[in-house]
Amino acid sequence: MNNIERRDRGMAYISDDAVMEQQKRARILTQKLNTMDRSDFKGLGEVVKELLGKSDGAWINPPFYCDYGFNIEVGRNFFANYNCTMLDVAKITIGDNCFMASNVAIYTAGHPIHPDSRNSMYEYGIPVTIGDNVWIGGNVVICPGVSIGSNCVIGAGSVVTKDIPDWSVAAGNPCKVIRKITDEDKRFYYKNIPFDEEAWEAVSSGEQAKALGNSL
Repeated sequence: MNNIERRDRGMAYISDDAVMEQQKRARILTQKLNTMDRSDFKGLGEVVKELLGKSDGAWINPPFYCDYGFNIEVGRNFFANYNCTMLDVAKITIGDNCFMASNVAIYTAGHPIHPDSRNSMYEYGIPVTIGDNVWIGGNVVICPGVSIGSNCVIGAGSVVTKDIPDWSVAAGNPCKVIRKITDEDKRFYYKNIPFDEEAWEAVSSGEQAKALGNSL
């Protein structure tokens, strides 16, 4: 069994010449993305679509870094802010309406703990899954094998080492659930500050979301 097959089966593998050859496409495309005119919104969007394995109107503010690109699948209305890194040795699957703040890092890649095993050059990739309607705060690290449920918020600076259930506000290092998200949260845009009446009318009617969906 070659190392590409081992990697894709979730087995320990070595990044040999064949594995590194597969990374060339992503390196070419991320270099193009990261050096383009930042005001060329159409061109940037086209490179993002070419880079990712599956997307639908995704937007990424460069710089952006990944290993392969084809192992990243995102749903509709995906947004990643500056300096996002996705080490997609294994599959990274992200649902609809997911937002990532600056400096988010998603790692499917890892190395053995014991130095003798680690120095053998064997490494691994374990998939990461993120549901729908998830907001990941700035400087969050998501570790291999983690699943984050739908309708979650992950607080800035968190290190997510274990699964997070649906409808959770979670934060910390290691990241833990702080509380559940309820319908009472809908009326507020920041802590205890409510939407003004004009904005609330748009939020409660879903007009803004419909307009955004139609534009993608």
